Amino acid sequence: MRLSPFSLGLTSPLETARGPIERREGFLVAVGPDSDAGSVPARGLGEATPLPGWTESRAACEAALRGVDGGGDDGEPIAPDALDRLDPVDTPAARHGLALALADATARDAGDALAERLARAEGLPAPAETVPVNATIGDGDPEAAVDAAERAVERGFDCLKVKVGARDLDDDIERLWAVRRAVGGGVALRADANGAWDRETARSAVERLAPLNLAYLEQPLPADDLDGAAALRERQTEVPIALDESLASRGLDAALDAGAADAVVLKPMALGGPDRALAAARRAREAGVEPVITTTIDAVVARTAAVHVAAAVPEIAPCGLATGSLLDADLAPDPCPVSAGSVTVPDGPGLAGDAFGDLP
Repeated sequence: MRLSPFSLGLTSPLETARGPIERREGFLVAVGPDSDAGSVPARGLGEATPLPGWTESRAACEAALRGVDGGGDDGEPIAPDALDRLDPVDTPAARHGLALALADATARDAGDALAERLARAEGLPAPAETVPVNATIGDGDPEAAVDAAERAVERGFDCLKVKVGARDLDDDIERLWAVRRAVGGGVALRADANGAWDRETARSAVERLAPLNLAYLEQPLPADDLDGAAALRERQTEVPIALDESLASRGLDAALDAGAADAVVLKPMALGGPDRALAAARRAREAGVEPVITTTIDAVVARTAAVHVAAAVPEIAPCGLATGSLLDADLAPDPCPVSAGSVTVPDGPGLAGDAFGDLP
C-alpha cells in the first residue's frame, strides 16, 4: 500500500455547525502490483480525507493506515485482514480509503464499474447511469440567495438546498420565501440548519415553513438531540426532517430506532467506505427513510466513489455531490462533472477507467 498526502484549499471558508472548513487534507491510498508486491490483482485507488467532527483526525487516519501495511513503509504488502482491522466508527476515513482502493482494484480486475460491483454485493438492481444532484445556496441576504438560486435553476438544477440557522429565524423565513417566489413551485427546496436551533426555535420554524412545501428541513437541532427530532416529526407532517450531523454523533441505527428522520444524509467518508454507505442506504430505505448521498467536501477520487454509491441506490433523490466547485484546485480532472443538475456515472472499469492513471 502506498499513501500520498495532499492538501487542497477551498475557494472560501465553508461555515458549519462545528466551525469553518478552510482546507481539505488527506491521503491517496494505492494498492496493487505497483504498491503491494502483487498482493492485489489490479491497481486500485482510494482516498482518505478525514474531517474532524464527522471522522477521526488526520493524524489518527494516517496512523491507522500505516498500521495495516507492515509498519508504514510505502509499498509493503497489506495483510489479508487489513480492512477488518480498520474500525469504521473510530477511523472511518482510514477505512474508506482502503475499502475504496480494494473495491476499485476488484472492479477493475473484473472489468466492472464500481457501481455495478456495489449494487451486486447488496443484491440491488443495475445502477443508474446518471444521478440527480442539488445546488447549495449559502447564507447570504435575500437578494444574494435569490441571485444564486436563479443562476442554479438556469444551469439546470431542480433541487436547491438553502443554508439557514446563521441568522435570525425571521430573516431565514424571509430568505426562503424570496427564493420560493423566484424559482416557483416546480423546484424542490431543502433548508439546512446544521444543528443551529434549540427546540423552541425549531418548533416555530417548522410551523412557519409548512406553507413553503419544503422537500425537507435538514438537521434543525443539535446532533445529539434525537428525541427532539423525533418530537418534531410527531408534532407535524408538513415538513419532513432530515438528519446529517446526528449520524456522525449517534449513528444511523440510533436515528432509525428513535424515529427521528424522514431522510438521512449519508457521507461515505464518515461511514467508513462506499460499501458501508450503500448498506446504510439500504437499511434506511427498508425502514421507510429516504437516503441521500453526499460528500465531506472530498477530493475527486472520493467524490467519484460517492457518485457510484448514489447510482447504486434505486430511484435516489437528488444528492449533495456538486461539491467539486468548493475546492480551489483538485487532484485530477473530474470524470463526472455536473451538467443540467445531474452527473453521469463513469462506466468503468473501477472508479473511472483510466481517468486517475496519473495519480500516485
